[in-house]
Amino acid sequence: MSGVIPGTSALRPSAPPPTSATHPEPGPQPSLVPNQLEGAVPRQLVHRQAGSEVLLTGWRRETAETFALRATLPRAHHFYSDTNGRHDPLLLAEAVRQAGLLVSHAEFDVPFGYQFLMHGLSVECDPDGLRVGPEPAELLLRLTCHDLRRRGARLAGMSYHVHLYRSGAPIGTGRAHFDCLSPAVYGRVRDRPQPEPPAHPAAPPLDPALVGRERPSEVVLAPTADEHTWELRVDQTHPVFFDHPVDHIPGMLMVEALRQAAWHAVHPEPLRLRALRIEFHRYAELDRPCLIHRTAGTGSESVELTVTQDGELVADGRVSARA
Repeated sequence: MSGVIPGTSALRPSAPPPTSATHPEPGPQPSLVPNQLEGAVPRQLVHRQAGSEVLLTGWRRETAETFALRATLPRAHHFYSDTNGRHDPLLLAEAVRQAGLLVSHAEFDVPFGYQFLMHGLSVECDPDGLRVGPEPAELLLRLTCHDLRRRGARLAGMSYHVHLYRSGAPIGTGRAHFDCLSPAVYGRVRDRPQPEPPAHPAAPPLDPALVGRERPSEVVLAPTADEHTWELRVDQTHPVFFDHPVDHIPGMLMVEALRQAAWHAVHPEPLRLRALRIEFHRYAELDRPCLIHRTAGTGSESVELTVTQDGELVADGRVSARA
């Protein structure tokens, strides 16, 4: 295998410029990097504007549909913080999300400017495998693609699963599936008014202690009249969820909302998250209230939740706790 990424058309300046939906503003294209398990990963490959939010550190193609990737979990993250001496499990979810984007651009030639419509994301972990050590945690991700869909020669979507290892020991698994939309198709799907309506203002947050947080700025839930329903707080200045401009509520913000709702269900005990699954059914708009509902479970084993907007189902999921 050569030292250049196979299928570098996704990295050429002639590729369509990024749109505001999932990419930062257009800038210099990343330099070609060695296709090695160890090496720099350009932030554009994982749809991040801040280099500090890039968890992946290298990758290598092993077969036509399998890849080995490396990721580093920082000892301290400004949002996904240490929980009871362990790395935040949602860092694994973010690493799984980034892995699918990377292989799509770098190995399946999806151009920059294409939008990724995520349909589902899940992660399951061994909390003991996430213990914080004296150095950042180095992970190996073995990713296998399946159900690849193409429109002509172009990748149109796929599913994939990931096995995660730390120091050779398995610590978790992840799954995801998405569609890749060209700028023209995305424009037709979204069909948003121009200029876009102003954002819906964020409501006052819950007490951080109720959802496992320390500061009000970290809380993504606001109370409602129903003790099992919360309004999603959408702060477009948040440096993690709004790392770059988007025209809809980000999926990872909804993932965090489900986690906080599950934490609320077990309070005053801490949530020892073991697994989280979410399925997305439609876009959630920034200019209207979005609601999180706890539909079943007390949190002792698992909590089932839904996300709605204007009475329509946006997403549903389950958060499972460690026994």
